[in-house]
Amino acid sequence: MEVVMFKGWTLFLLLVFCLWIPTEVVGRTGTTIANSTISSRPSVLRIGALFTFDSVIGRSAKAAIMAAVDDVNANTSILHGIKMEVIVHNTNCSGFLGTVEALQLMENEVVAAIGPQSSGIAHIISHVVNELHVPLLSFGATDPSLTSLQYPYFVRTTQSDYFQMYAIADFVDYYRWKEVIAIFVDDDNGRNGISVLGDALAKKRAKISYKAALLPKATNSDISDLLNGVNLMESRVYVLHVNPDSGLSIFSIAKKLGMMTSGYVWIATDWLPSVLDSVVAVDTDTLNLLQGVVAFRHHTPDTNLKKSFVNRLRNSKGKETASFNSYALYAYDSVWLAAYALDVFLKEGGIISFSSDPKLHDTNGSMLHLSSLRVFEGGPLFLQTLLRMNFTGLSGQIQFDMEKNLIRPAYDILNIGGFGTRRIGYWSNYSGLSVLAPEILYKKPPNTSTSNQQLHNVIWPGETTATPRGWVFPNNGKPLRIAVPYRVDYLEFVAKDKNPPGVKGYCIDVFEAAINLLPYAVPREYILFGHGDKNPSYDGLVNQVALNNFDAAVGDVTIVPNRTRILDFTQPYMESGLVVVVPVKEIRSSPWSFLKPFTAQMWCVTGAFFLFVGTVVWILEHRHNPEFRGKPTKQLATVFWVSLTLQPLFIIAYCVPLNRGL
Repeated sequence: MEVVMFKGWTLFLLLVFCLWIPTEVVGRTGTTIANSTISSRPSVLRIGALFTFDSVIGRSAKAAIMAAVDDVNANTSILHGIKMEVIVHNTNCSGFLGTVEALQLMENEVVAAIGPQSSGIAHIISHVVNELHVPLLSFGATDPSLTSLQYPYFVRTTQSDYFQMYAIADFVDYYRWKEVIAIFVDDDNGRNGISVLGDALAKKRAKISYKAALLPKATNSDISDLLNGVNLMESRVYVLHVNPDSGLSIFSIAKKLGMMTSGYVWIATDWLPSVLDSVVAVDTDTLNLLQGVVAFRHHTPDTNLKKSFVNRLRNSKGKETASFNSYALYAYDSVWLAAYALDVFLKEGGIISFSSDPKLHDTNGSMLHLSSLRVFEGGPLFLQTLLRMNFTGLSGQIQFDMEKNLIRPAYDILNIGGFGTRRIGYWSNYSGLSVLAPEILYKKPPNTSTSNQQLHNVIWPGETTATPRGWVFPNNGKPLRIAVPYRVDYLEFVAKDKNPPGVKGYCIDVFEAAINLLPYAVPREYILFGHGDKNPSYDGLVNQVALNNFDAAVGDVTIVPNRTRILDFTQPYMESGLVVVVPVKEIRSSPWSFLKPFTAQMWCVTGAFFLFVGTVVWILEHRHNPEFRGKPTKQLATVFWVSLTLQPLFIIAYCVPLNRGL
């Protein structure tokens, strides 16, 4: 009986123990409650990576991301006992495929997504991560509009094109150019970047004279037609904001059209250095295409950490690219940013938990599997943890400002010439253009004054060091229409002439002399205003110019207030004949002229002060000084004498401080 009871208790205890162990294990590692997966300290953390594998940026980023994951797992001081895994998806430079890949990635319950490199795909994917509360750490999407409040879970781990466009505007202003032509790919990144450039140039009193948009997959014929069009325009300063995988073809066609010669200015955004930095040695043919081009590159400090990383990847086996651009550094730091933030998130009691979203359900017959998408419940808290991280990575200091931008944006300004590139200066929002590295300037007070802006000499297209003028008169431009009053009297000023240019006179001679002083040709034609039977209405002539029926007017047009309200006039080059008549009266000087400034009131005050001084002295002295005693007439005489004696001293004592104050 005891044996049976013992066996019964043993079975009961074993049953309780078996039920207790899974409960404890699940309590420590993971619990599934009401379609919610909870893990306070998981053994594996998964992050995603979205980029285009076969691209200039993607080939560099892939190797950097894999290296970063290996370094995180090998570091024992972070994510203690937790292994980080990365799930990589190829977006194929397609907004549609990128969205599909992002949805498939989110089925794996990732806590963060690295990428994408394309701003257009980032716009679409941001809606996905907003719904699932998964932070999107993008190392390549530079579109300025992505920092809006519409995309709270988008965290840019590279520099925004907002700062790059202001750097280009400062560069344009440095050389005193007033108009540029923007050539860009007509997608989200291109349009929004050029829009910021227009705002930045407007602050410098410059402008984009023409926006030349290219199709995302433009053919050589499309590019040739566009370049032929802009070549007929006035501006010769081109800002090229295109994709790194197809941008070199634009320079190839431009060279064939003769647009890489003297007088042209080509400014490329960071896409061009990304291409050049992705190869160990740029071939001669490519360098010949780019002679004289100025390009902007993300500035990353030349630290030992950066050099060690680049050398390690170059010497590693199975590498997909011979060298690495700045986007690879930002991709590497993005992985470490996620690792540091996850470590802090877990230490502060954060829980890795995913739950189903009731809004995500499959309709009848749907094969999208929306119900498999899970919401990261700790996403909002993890996002805040990411934004307050502060550490030094390969690309520099990783810290975000109030607008979720990396602090201290800076760019290298490169000039391509000869057999390679050379740095002609730097730009930072701290000190503007400078020949000193931003790390040096950060130790000094900020100074963005015009006198402090400096750059080394540039070798421009055509192998010239002379700064291009920046514009020419357009080949298809119309000549200026100059209105000339058709007078019947005072023909010495302006009159009709049978010989070219059809008019003559003193005003015409002055205007022609001014035109000849310009360093460029100005085609023009003179058009007579009036019928020639009587002098025309000058108010009507001014109104016609204001209505843009004429470009300018030359003649004896009087400057009056109502005309200056609608037109600008040159400075008068001959006397108007107006004089001011004033009466002239000769005034003879007198020895007593010094008394004229004193008014009667001033004389009264002086006399009262004279008596006051004498009275005060008498009150103080008559008790002890016998000179102030005696007959009233004697005392009165003494008072006047003392006042007369002391008055100059009081005047000097009063006037000396006033003179010192002046």
